[in-house]
Amino acid sequence: MGFEKFLFYVFAAITLIAAGMVITRRNPVHAVLYLVLAFISSAALWILLEAEFLGIVLILVYVGAVMVLFLFVVMMLDVDIATLRAGFIRYLPIGALIAVVLALEIFLIVGPANFGLQQFPSPVPAGPDVSNTEELGLLLYTLYVYPFEIAAVILLVAIVAAIRLTLRRRPDTKYMDPAKQVRVKKGPDRIRIVKMPSESAAVPAVAASAATQESTE
Repeated sequence: MGFEKFLFYVFAAITLIAAGMVITRRNPVHAVLYLVLAFISSAALWILLEAEFLGIVLILVYVGAVMVLFLFVVMMLDVDIATLRAGFIRYLPIGALIAVVLALEIFLIVGPANFGLQQFPSPVPAGPDVSNTEELGLLLYTLYVYPFEIAAVILLVAIVAAIRLTLRRRPDTKYMDPAKQVRVKKGPDRIRIVKMPSESAAVPAVAASAATQESTE
């Protein structure tokens, strides 16, 4: 076994262990940190497969941006673990059934009969002048352009749905009405002029009032 294959098995084992820790940790912050570890080891696997662009994007985009933001959100939400685990026993049979069905589907599809070396032989190592970023772009925007656009539309619908589900009116929060801002006029709608004495005239008046009150007492 060569050194490259040894690294592959090491990073693959780390990925599986970290993925298992994500769904078994009680603390959500620990689960997010294990997910970051799973992403980093997955990026190492991509680099070993000569897909450097995907590995770098996985680290920069997911680990460096998405997961850091997700970690801060989880830390600020103060998730009640007891409430989340209140219905664990009740939904355990359904979850176990879904897990068994998914495992059977994976075992039926993934295997030497469908993903062996006869169906997918080892690719020829690319030369130093070959850019996998260019090759990925050519495939993504020519052969797989329709699935790419469909995935973009699905993500857009998910974003709109998430905003709609979390958007609710709070009586103690002030909101801006864009229609009123457009209809505003430059006169009384913008400023209100109040006449008041200047500071130099107001100070002696206040002092005189205080002196009169003391003399009265």
